[in-house]
This record gives sequence, structure tokens and C-alpha cells, in this order.
Amino acid sequence: MESKTPRIVVVYATAQGSTRDIAEFIAACLTERGADVELSDVEHAPDLSRFSAVVLGSAVHDMAFLPAAATYIRAHRDELSRRDMWIFSVGLSPSLHGPIGRRIGRIVPKNIAALCELVHPWEYQAFAGHYERAGVSLKARMLYRLMGGGRYGDLRDWAAIRTWSASIAQGLGLRQAQSTTVNP
Repeated sequence: MESKTPRIVVVYATAQGSTRDIAEFIAACLTERGADVELSDVEHAPDLSRFSAVVLGSAVHDMAFLPAAATYIRAHRDELSRRDMWIFSVGLSPSLHGPIGRRIGRIVPKNIAALCELVHPWEYQAFAGHYERAGVSLKARMLYRLMGGGRYGDLRDWAAIRTWSASIAQGLGLRQAQSTTVNP
């Protein structure tokens, strides 16, 4: 019996590009495992009827998805909930390492939890993004330090993103990767 190649769409909403980079990386990881993958920003997302699985990611600002991502999930909730789906977010919480920050980092913000509840993804995963010190107020920098933020710059954990992509591939029954995607 011949197995059908899964068609996956990776949809993202980004503010400064970090979420797009992660979405591109996930798409590449799934492609190298044999899936037919399409990548799209949320504002130009394709018709979902062509896909059996969806991976959706959004930057997090003020403990919520970007408005375009939240609107997309609400507008397509029926279609999304009928497909295999995984959701990821990109923000600061996963980069916090102090005792307070680790607790905060494990909490799924209520706004995001409510969106996940609408579409019932297989998994929700939060990743750290890119956080620059320039342009951040003294108050915000102090709060970041108090919560356990250690450094600025690219805080993305590409190994964790690769592992999560592999778990999606395993959930879809994709083959093992023949090579390893190089992080951007």
C-alpha cells in the first residue's frame, strides 16, 4: 500500500522577523523528512482545504499573539480544528532563567490558552526569540533582569526547535531526516 505524502502549511505572524525565521526552519525540517510543505505569512495564508496539517506560529506581545494570528485562528477555527495542528509562539518567557522567570516561562498566557482551546492543537510550544537592548526602556531592562533574563540578542534555541519539528514529523509518520537543517 502506498502512503500519501502529507501536505503541511506553516503559517506565521511576525513583528520583527524572528517568528518567520523559526517558521522557515520548521518548514525546512519537515520538507527534508519528505512532507510537501508550504510556508506563508498569516495575512497571505492559502486555502486550508489543500492541507492535512497546519503549523501556526506567532510572536507574543503583551502576553498575546499578534492580532493578525488571533484573528486568523478565530476566522478559521472550524477548518483548523479538523486538521492535525501544532502551534508555537515566540517571545521572551522561554529565555527567563531565574526562579521567578522559570515559573513565568511555564505559564501559558490566558489569551493564548483560549486560542488553543478553540482549535485543539496536538501541542503548543513557546520558543525564545530575538531581544535587543537598544530601544528598551530602563524599567523594562530592569524587569527583564529581575525575572532572570541573562542576555540580549538572539535567544532562539535551534536544537529545541529542531526537536519539536522532529516530534511533529513523528506525529505525522514522516521518515527520518537524511540530513540536518542548519540553523539560520
